[in-house]
Amino acid sequence: MRKRLVLFALVVFTLFLSALAVSAASPEGKNVTILTPYMSSVTTNQMAEYLKTNLEASGVKVTIVDTKGDMAQFASRIEDTVSAKVDAMVVISVDPQQFATQLENAFDAGIPVFGVDSGFIDGMMVNATSDNYAMGEQITKYLFEDLMRNEGTVIMLTHRPHPGVVKRCEAFDEILPEYDGITLITEQHVDVPNPIENARKIVENLFLANPEKGSITAIWAAWDEPAIGAAQACQDAGREEIIIIGVDGNSQAVEMIEEGSSLKATVAQNFEGMANIIAEDIINLFNGGTIEPGEKYAPGKLITAEK
Repeated sequence: MRKRLVLFALVVFTLFLSALAVSAASPEGKNVTILTPYMSSVTTNQMAEYLKTNLEASGVKVTIVDTKGDMAQFASRIEDTVSAKVDAMVVISVDPQQFATQLENAFDAGIPVFGVDSGFIDGMMVNATSDNYAMGEQITKYLFEDLMRNEGTVIMLTHRPHPGVVKRCEAFDEILPEYDGITLITEQHVDVPNPIENARKIVENLFLANPEKGSITAIWAAWDEPAIGAAQACQDAGREEIIIIGVDGNSQAVEMIEEGSSLKATVAQNFEGMANIIAEDIINLFNGGTIEPGEKYAPGKLITAEK
């Protein structure tokens, strides 16, 4: 009889432990913090909101932190998030290498770190993004071959602190020497926040140094917001012969392409797809699943006036 009681107690205890494990491996009530310096960006805002909606639908508590372009504050808020002992952290549209020290503290604390449209460093779980080099290659070749017909001058509008922009720029840098008939006039850094207005001012100033029509054939913008600002400057100055391209598939940019403005093409990134990848991985992790670390790609799509 005693043996049976002991066996029964062991069975009950085992079931209790199993119940605790199941309870612990659940997304319900878990805390996730999303951090970005760029919520003023339309696409960054979209990614954060897609992710928040998906996670909250599974019972996850989500906090969004926006440092409004302040990178020192961003580093500090990572430290605050680690101190808060959240269940997971997501960084959006930043180069994690810039914050390796702060993220290392998160790794050491056992906090899973994910990225959306960011870079990837050892210790992170997954970064969901586009194949930014491939997109840069696609839009650059379309500009050089289909729009410029292999000759003319071009201006670059960039923001190389962003890891996706860096890869697009690297594609441009490596492709340009293959086109002897195309000359780079200048590369200009576009400050964020307010990239549309900042790009517009940059292009207006470049018109002072290049006042003749035909002196600038094209403007290569690393993402859509500076492309929009450049197109506005071209319209205001009567320089709509200039060809402009971007990347992102921003709704305003797509509308301008369809309306026949100077903005002629963009590569639409699948921002909802990126957010969905990370939401699914976080929920999987909270449910006790395993995650293969690395980068995952959501495919992009070329949008032109002809399509």
